[in-house]
Amino acid sequence: MSASGKIPDSLGAEPLSIAVISPDDLRRNLAIRALDGFPNGRIREFISYPPDIESVTRVLKKSFDVVIIDLDSDPEYTLELVENICADGGTNVIVFSEKVDPGLMVRCLRAGAREYLHTPITPSAMSEALIRVWSRRVETTPEVFEQPEERQAGEGKLLAFLSAKGGSGVTTLATSFALSLAEQSRSRTLLIDLNLPLGDAALNLGTKHLYSSVNAFENASRLDPHFLSSLLVQHKSGLWILAGPSEMNHFHPTDEAIGTLLKVALEDYDYVVVDAGSKLDLQRSIRLDESITLYLVTQIGIPELRNANRLVKQLPIEGGPTLEIVLNRSDSGSQGIEEDHVARALTRQIRWRIPNDYAAVRRMQNSAIPLTEEDSPIGQAIRQMTQSITGAPVPKENPEKKKSRSFFSFSF
Repeated sequence: MSASGKIPDSLGAEPLSIAVISPDDLRRNLAIRALDGFPNGRIREFISYPPDIESVTRVLKKSFDVVIIDLDSDPEYTLELVENICADGGTNVIVFSEKVDPGLMVRCLRAGAREYLHTPITPSAMSEALIRVWSRRVETTPEVFEQPEERQAGEGKLLAFLSAKGGSGVTTLATSFALSLAEQSRSRTLLIDLNLPLGDAALNLGTKHLYSSVNAFENASRLDPHFLSSLLVQHKSGLWILAGPSEMNHFHPTDEAIGTLLKVALEDYDYVVVDAGSKLDLQRSIRLDESITLYLVTQIGIPELRNANRLVKQLPIEGGPTLEIVLNRSDSGSQGIEEDHVARALTRQIRWRIPNDYAAVRRMQNSAIPLTEEDSPIGQAIRQMTQSITGAPVPKENPEKKKSRSFFSFSF
């Protein structure tokens, strides 16, 4: 089901027209049985693959909202069929197979399939897949996003979070910022987790994912907005996420692959938030010009400040990105270093101070409840950061809350 466990309103009025294609009676019947968990569909069975792909695919595209196809009876023919059905990008295709083959999954996605389901398919897995593909088709309603008519492709804004040192809390800040930005702006917002070999952005937001940034990098030469969309998951807030790998992965993407991913993302999204971790050589992957905002996350400590100083020195003096220093856990102890010394060491003023709130962060990590949903100092500070991008007013704190919950400060 959807993140809320309910059928979206967009699926409630008119039943989906669903075609199930398989020459194998057992596999076809199992797929149809899995559709029992989806209460709003009209199903038609096809007991064989179409002999004339071109003419039949025209009928399928005209008559059905979703086409569910068995891959295993004839994988090569199925891939050709999927490619023909998806040629105009207007038809949703779900492929099912008993094979756990990443290479085959990628080929299906390249052909245009929206989902790849492993058999046996549970009713809940089938329902979730149907809701995801339909949500991608309608691209969410204006109740969630308001897409400006004048926006042109390639005009998205890139906002990259870098940490001066591992453990600075950059993933927590990047994920919370991206979610708040999606909610405040009501625009198409994408969070990309570039943390390798493991990424926690999707985990922090409680979303499950089949694919990761590694799949995008491995197929960089074929990456386009359609293929990218097939790798994403969507949070209930409307935020789209390209997750980091959930298992240890030693893949090292090239600078060109990272640059291609970001370029394609900016073609289709208004805001692209990047959790770059401690990847301090990001400037080799993309041109860091004035259209980009870099949030350099640091803490008060000699190792963090040394690394942050090195990064600042690498940035161009003129025509470079907007650099905003984020001092995380600002009240966790200065280790004998005054904040004015921090500004002098970095040759930049601290723009944002994020108060230390260990309890709130642990609640978020354990429950996947976003920091910005809490009326806490850290949640309010992150909402202030996104307000600087959107211009949207930040909800005032509940006056009934304790006064001790209202401390945080900013340096502009």
